[in-house]
Amino acid sequence: MKRSTLVLACVWVSVSFYSAIAQQTPAAQEVRASYVKSEHLVPMRDGVKLFTIVYTPKDTSTPYPFMLHRTPYGSPPYGPDAYRASLGPSPAFGTEKFIFVYQDVRGKFKSEGEFVVMRPILPQPKPAKATDESTDTYDTIDWLVKNVANNNGRVGQWGISYPGSQTVWGMIDAHPALKASSPQAPAIDMFLGDDFHHNGAFRLMYTFSWLAGNARPRAGVSENRGGGFTYGTPDGYRFFLDAGTVANINEKYFNYSVPTWNEYMEHPNYDEYWERQNPLKHAKNITHAVLNVAGWFDAEDFYGPLETYKAVERTSGNKNRIVIGPWLHGGWASMPGDALGDIRFGSTTAEYYRNEIELPFFRYHLKGQGTEPVAEATVFETGGNAWKTFETWPPKNIDTRTLYFQADGGLSFSAPAAASTTASGFDEYVSDPSRPVPWSTETRTTQGHLWMIEDQRFAAARPDVLVYRTEPLKDDVVIAGPILASIFASTTGTDSDWIVKLIDVYPGDAPDNTPNPRGVRMGDFQMLLAGEVFRGKYRNSFAKPEPLVPGQAVKYEFDLRDRFHRFLKGHRIMVQVQSTWFPVIDRNPQTFVDVYKAKPSDFRKATQRVYRTPTRPSGVKVGVVK
Repeated sequence: MKRSTLVLACVWVSVSFYSAIAQQTPAAQEVRASYVKSEHLVPMRDGVKLFTIVYTPKDTSTPYPFMLHRTPYGSPPYGPDAYRASLGPSPAFGTEKFIFVYQDVRGKFKSEGEFVVMRPILPQPKPAKATDESTDTYDTIDWLVKNVANNNGRVGQWGISYPGSQTVWGMIDAHPALKASSPQAPAIDMFLGDDFHHNGAFRLMYTFSWLAGNARPRAGVSENRGGGFTYGTPDGYRFFLDAGTVANINEKYFNYSVPTWNEYMEHPNYDEYWERQNPLKHAKNITHAVLNVAGWFDAEDFYGPLETYKAVERTSGNKNRIVIGPWLHGGWASMPGDALGDIRFGSTTAEYYRNEIELPFFRYHLKGQGTEPVAEATVFETGGNAWKTFETWPPKNIDTRTLYFQADGGLSFSAPAAASTTASGFDEYVSDPSRPVPWSTETRTTQGHLWMIEDQRFAAARPDVLVYRTEPLKDDVVIAGPILASIFASTTGTDSDWIVKLIDVYPGDAPDNTPNPRGVRMGDFQMLLAGEVFRGKYRNSFAKPEPLVPGQAVKYEFDLRDRFHRFLKGHRIMVQVQSTWFPVIDRNPQTFVDVYKAKPSDFRKATQRVYRTPTRPSGVKVGVVK
């Protein structure tokens, strides 16, 4: 594979800029006062050397454990006299004192070798000098415990997004000194649920923006970190419509110069290229402690941390824990966590996580200090705005129920009765690829994060969006665990996307936020809680797509992913169904073709029907807390 890079979500600055600023800040001077920095080229088993920075406490009165962070993003500032402004997952770690290690992964920045996007884990037994991210982590830890003075022989690893994936890879066939891992929003499967595809549907806006700015081949510490792409307009919806088909992107913008984009265009289905990147089939016999972290409103990698938690839970007998809070991608590390968009959470949830969960987890398992965290699942209940703990996730005390679509836009836990169905027994709309439903009301060229919790009134007003809602709730309804769309639907085309969204509708007299600088009115606010897309041709197999039969009703069941939410008394529960979500999701031509090679003539209008009869009941399955 050609040399390329993968950044799953970061705000980039140049290495030289970071270095210059970091050396000048008071925070960097405080780090310098307490730590000694050294730089090393650590040899791997095949002779390749990885650039590694070590910050060691000046206080040598006690041995310290390591905190390891491996990344393809770069580990600035570089140079023995340039110090970071903070160390570890949060500032509290620097005060607590560990030996902090930052490493450029193979083939990135100052490390030798070749970088491979989502490099597959090699099965055991491995040839003597064969390498993958697991062996590189093992060899790094082995070198650290043998060569860095005053260590206690214990190592913790953490990372968010791609470094979170590095943490998962490090858990596999782990070095005995690795005692605690925290994979945070790791990307696990790029076709089924993370970053670049969801259920086979191509996430155009995000993939384009990342690859355009970060995936051209380049080398060395001078790599341009996120140079970006000049769109020529602030309106991403208009830009991607004018771009035309996905097949046009190379001709119009990339000129075949982006290797990873080229590879994606060659693998439209879930083949071995995608399957081999998922490391979880190797995640067995993990004996050390694991803290999985996810954000309810993570627009990039929510699939990965939950799948990692479940895989370790199935195959290993270790102390495997999960924390899920009301955060965007990585927000738990950098934000207060008291609000997201127009939704308020009543407390600084991210600060609570950093101080009361993350630091105590590593302190206990690496230093043997404090008390062992006892809760397996610590999850934030949105709506009710409270942290809750459970012995398992999902919790055991839930009752799976279906919110059924009813005639006249109704929604209830009662199955549709024959007497209540209309003569047709379905609702329909025309899906026009030339006028797709927008993903957001924001005017921007990148998808951002706030659309994951945005007011959906703009979508509800469109004729190509079906809307179902309950009567005002007489009591609170609390849901926990997976949310499954279960719909019977047909199309006049031979392929179709189905997007299902679960929404919390506020009462008409809901008070506005204080302060309220944008003047947002919260009465009848439609808070997006969960949403997902499914590409119809993959209904039987993601590896072998099949055309739909025009007019034939098909049952689709797909996961909107887990939530823990309290629909308050007086609120309504709403479900919206649509077939476009643009340009977050590329436009389905609605004809059975390779979407990556589709021509303009392949894109056609289609009439979509969603059924709601006793024999074809459609709805959304939720776990209601008893």
